[in-house]
Amino acid sequence: MKEEINILIQAQYPLIYLITSEEERSEEAIAAIAQLKPQSQKKVFVWTVTHGIVEYGQSKNTTQHNTVSPEAAIEWVIRQRDTSNNAGIYIFKDLHPFIDSPPVTRWLRDAIASFKGTNKTIILMSPVQNVPIELEKEVVVLDFPLPNMKELNRVLSQHLGKRNISTETREKLLKAALGLTKDEAEKVYRKAQVTAGRLTEQEVEIVLSEKKQLIKRNGILEYIEEDETINAVGGLEELKHWLRQRSDAFTERAREYGLPQPKGMLILGIPGCGKSLIAKTTSRLWGLPLLRLDMGRVYDGSMVGRSEANLRNALKTAESISPAILFIDELDKAFAGSTGSADSDGGTSSRIFGSFLTWMQEKTSPVFVMATANRVERLPGEFLRKGRFDEIFFVDLPNKGERQDIFKIHLAKRRREIERFDLDQLSNVSEGFSGAEIEQAIIAAMYEAFAQDREFTQLDIIAAIKSTLPLSKTMTEQVTALRDWARQRARPAAASVAEYQRLEF
Repeated sequence: MKEEINILIQAQYPLIYLITSEEERSEEAIAAIAQLKPQSQKKVFVWTVTHGIVEYGQSKNTTQHNTVSPEAAIEWVIRQRDTSNNAGIYIFKDLHPFIDSPPVTRWLRDAIASFKGTNKTIILMSPVQNVPIELEKEVVVLDFPLPNMKELNRVLSQHLGKRNISTETREKLLKAALGLTKDEAEKVYRKAQVTAGRLTEQEVEIVLSEKKQLIKRNGILEYIEEDETINAVGGLEELKHWLRQRSDAFTERAREYGLPQPKGMLILGIPGCGKSLIAKTTSRLWGLPLLRLDMGRVYDGSMVGRSEANLRNALKTAESISPAILFIDELDKAFAGSTGSADSDGGTSSRIFGSFLTWMQEKTSPVFVMATANRVERLPGEFLRKGRFDEIFFVDLPNKGERQDIFKIHLAKRRREIERFDLDQLSNVSEGFSGAEIEQAIIAAMYEAFAQDREFTQLDIIAAIKSTLPLSKTMTEQVTALRDWARQRARPAAASVAEYQRLEF
């Protein structure tokens, strides 16, 4: 990133928009760029709405006269002569709340015009991207990346001082802090030392737990820990086989073999049939962190550009701690209104949708996107074309054998001895039930028996099933339409259906 910024400055680009929440680290990088060439060193000035323009490295009390307002500050920059003493880089922090003001936009355009052929550059530094349409052709937008392993190693070394730790422990501590800012990493290392007294391999868990809290505090990404294994999912053997085949897909051995990194998968199906559970248990199968992207929290109408910034920051965080799984539940609801959002939200949904599609297409980091959906007709066609996902699976209602497995799994969770239950009979009477509906029938039977102070029986479960109208009957038309669509367009998650289709072909 430093190299890219340096090239733009040397090429006399007048306006750069740097998206970052790490002001101190970004300033240090820009100051280092300004001193790269001794024969053409540049002064660096920093503007804030609280102190006006201050030369980098000087006390904030030495502000330039009357430069607190954005208009006055930009005018002051324009008036600086382009000489060897005045060639400069002017950093404007958090200008985004003022940039839509007509006077500020006009002054920026005047500055761009006056900078032609000079060595002056304005850098707008903000965690939120907000570029007025008048400046879109003139500005270069850059994302300042989070610290990499090398930078985090310097933070850790400064924290350790003269103390020594093993190479293996150091590597684990660095990997545990990936995805954090420099300040966050410093705080996490201090907390680990205060908690345990010293930084050792055992303190990696402290760093990871704090990292989870920081991700949760972000409010958009959620760090999910799932105790269940993939064996807790009844049926879906074809889907499980596909996932098991790729359990080592993100290792160096796979890269050396020549395999590309998996992009993602879309799981379509009827509600309550295990789509979300299979996504959550995949993280344990693959040994990767699972981050849930809450699209409802992405949308923020409090400020122009805020929603786009939320998505960009979430994706940047996911990339920084990769390899990881990015889980989006009910994708059909998240992007249902994206195609015609101009009238309802000023086009925000369309821009979010376009940004996410572009990221999915161009990402090179090992972030596996695992999405689920119930209503395929609500999904934009762009999601379903080849190349977005490695595979699209369809999860249908469980067949007789799969229902037996589901009953066995849920009964075994609640009772040690399940031989007294006739799984074959239970499977027969629950035809058309989803996995979630089967679980609720068992829970209902337990409540009935608990109220009568006795152990629940086979008859209690059958009575609960008989009193339940499954979703497959209440929404027959929707289920039929989804099955018809998936028959020719998606891969079946059940092994029996997949084998039948292969024989048919």
